[in-house]
Order: sequence, then C-alpha cells, then structure tokens
Amino acid sequence: MLQQPLETQRLIVRRFEPQDGPSVATYASDPVVMTYIGEGALTAAQVQAFVEQNRQEEAKAFPIIHKKGGQLIGHMVFHPWFAPETYEIGWVLHPAFHGQGYAPEAAQALLHYAFVGLQAHRVIATCQPENRPSHRVMEKIGMRREGHFRQCIYRGEGVWWDEYFYAVLAEEWFR
Repeated sequence: MLQQPLETQRLIVRRFEPQDGPSVATYASDPVVMTYIGEGALTAAQVQAFVEQNRQEEAKAFPIIHKKGGQLIGHMVFHPWFAPETYEIGWVLHPAFHGQGYAPEAAQALLHYAFVGLQAHRVIATCQPENRPSHRVMEKIGMRREGHFRQCIYRGEGVWWDEYFYAVLAEEWFR
C-alpha cells in the first residue's frame, strides 16, 4: 500500500527492510510497551515474522525512522479496514521516544496520505481506556471518540477489555 516513504520534519515512515528486526525487538519484546497490543510482547522469532510479513505488498505496519541518526523508533499500523474507503491507524513507539510528539507527527503524515493519496472517506483508531497516551494522540490529530465498547475484546483467562473507538472523516480533516 505505502509505495513511497512519507517524510515529516523529523521522521520517515517507510516499508520494513530485512535488517529492521533487531531494532523492532528493542521495543516489541518489552511487555510494558506491548501491554495494549493484542499479541503482547514478541519473541525474537515473532519479531522476524512481523518484519517479513510487513515487507510484503499487503503490509499493515511501517517503521518510523528518526531522520537524525536514522534510528528506527517504532512503527505505525496502517491498513484498510473492512468498510470501503476506510483505514485503520495505530502506533507503537520505543519508550525512549514517548512523549516527544513522534506518534502524532507520524500519524498526521499517514492521515495526509490516506485522505489525499488514497482518497479515504474515513480513518479509525482504537485503544483501551487505560491507554491514556494513545487516546490523547488520537484527539491531538483531530480524531473524535465515537464509542466506548464495554468488554468487547477477550484477552483470555476470563479477562475482557473495554475499547474506545475514534475516527476522523475526510470532510473533517480537510477543514
């Protein structure tokens, strides 16, 4: 889907490359970072599979590269959702880069790509209510909360997660 890298003032969002695995492992193997990601912390083999899967044409995740130094600092999730002209967006960052505006910066680049490049009608994002940094990013980039789904995601062992649902329409984004 993402054929050309997207550039912002500080970041590049591009397709995964084979050598990205060790950098992804620095954050994706951390249980704290992956608390709200369905798969949880990834093993080394799972990280390599993730990178390989997202090197394919139908990639759903794209690394975030810090321009200064070329370091991979996290990744953006971006893929078609089940409704036409609708995409889902998300982010996971290495903890050393939390709270510095990188997630909103990369997300804005993907929203621009979605609405201008793909002529999307709608972009959605979800998170758990406890994941305050994530829903703050959603609000910062102009998304609005459309719903709070109670106990809608089964995590196993009798644990159910609530989920916030956010979205932004093209007509809202272009205002």
